[in-house]
Amino acid sequence: MKHLNIYLMLIGFAIFTGATFNLAKYTVGYFSPSSAAAWRFGLAAVVMLIILFFNEGIKKSQLKKNAVSYVVLGVVGIFGFNALFFVGLKYTSPVNGALIMGLNPLLTTVFARILLKDAITKNHVVGIFFAFIGVLLVITQGSIETIKTLSISSGDIIIFAGNVCWALYGVLGRRFVKDGTPLSTTTYTMVIGAVSLIVVSLFTSNPVSLPNIPIGAWEAIGFMALFTSVLGYLWWNQGMKEIGASKTSLFFNLVPVVTMIISFAIGTPIKTFQVIGAVLVILGVITASGRISIPKLNRTIQDSLRKKSIE
Repeated sequence: MKHLNIYLMLIGFAIFTGATFNLAKYTVGYFSPSSAAAWRFGLAAVVMLIILFFNEGIKKSQLKKNAVSYVVLGVVGIFGFNALFFVGLKYTSPVNGALIMGLNPLLTTVFARILLKDAITKNHVVGIFFAFIGVLLVITQGSIETIKTLSISSGDIIIFAGNVCWALYGVLGRRFVKDGTPLSTTTYTMVIGAVSLIVVSLFTSNPVSLPNIPIGAWEAIGFMALFTSVLGYLWWNQGMKEIGASKTSLFFNLVPVVTMIISFAIGTPIKTFQVIGAVLVILGVITASGRISIPKLNRTIQDSLRKKSIE
């Protein structure tokens, strides 16, 4: 199957990112948000530099050609997204934040159309619709009251700005990085983002002093650094290069589904609407990736209806 490896990588991205929500909630009990992000991306940047050095080497010509692009992507996609997301969650509910992030595939598709001239197919539109409705059901658990009580706050606007940063990260990378590989782009942008986060963390304090932070919190930081940041960002950029921004971004909607499954595994019950939502998200991803053809699906439904009318 064409691009099967890319799809498996993006599913891996969703799994690692889904696990990160639970891990991040645990770590912020011991680290400040900026400090947790600084440790996470600082460690990830070091690992990425080592991998780049032994696989591709440090190419000065590539650095010189894309220096401005790497700085912009690092500030926007690493520092901007993480900083705005954590700050926004201080002023809004997790439900609002998750729903706003569910708009990412739509934002990415729009930016890809404007900046990259990517075509928007019927499969993309239908896939985005299914996936967003699925995310809505997963997060709200099908509760109309939850939807009715949603309101726009300053935190929502901040998280939306972070969402825009994440959408731009992949699109701008494809638009402006010249002769760069996913590995080099991920590495250099992560170094820039890590430096920015470290600088900000110097002006904040942790809820718990470093010597008293338990080993479990450090292990959570290590997991997020190695799996979510190193592998996750690398696979995300690989997807952007191979299958495009619109298809890649839709895998972000698998994240709340993974988070739901993990929550169920540790004892949180799952409601029927959440299962339906998960199915819709998966259907949306499959549809947008081209595994389901809308015209063929329409013909199948029409043929089925004709057979029933004949009977």
